[in-house]
Amino acid sequence: MFVNKRRIIILILIGGISICATALNHPENGFRNLKVLPKNVSSKELSRIMVDDFTDGLGVSCGFCHKEDKTSHRLDYASDENPEKQIARKMMRMAIRINRRYFKTDHAVIGDSSLVVTCYTCHRGTPQPAPQ
Repeated sequence: MFVNKRRIIILILIGGISICATALNHPENGFRNLKVLPKNVSSKELSRIMVDDFTDGLGVSCGFCHKEDKTSHRLDYASDENPEKQIARKMMRMAIRINRRYFKTDHAVIGDSSLVVTCYTCHRGTPQPAPQ
């Protein structure tokens, strides 16, 4: 009987450790592969950034940057296979640098209302920057 209780306690401890390790590897919001956007962004804020900044700023839908999974026919938001996603990350970093350097926005973060330069500044609702 003592051996069985010992085994049960050990199994519970192992299970608890594995649950903690899983939680550390996956942020509580569930988003994976965020490299420029804040890791702790809420789903509401992420949706606002994607719609207000990217969709409106570039006049594109989600599939422009996010690849469709062939089996589920859903967008694979974590995938980096679409080169447009890499370009978007470069553009986000550029906008942050411009805001910090020229407009003294010390804590510039994509989606922040204090940003002077955004996607729309150059793109004006088109996928390619609009001619000036």
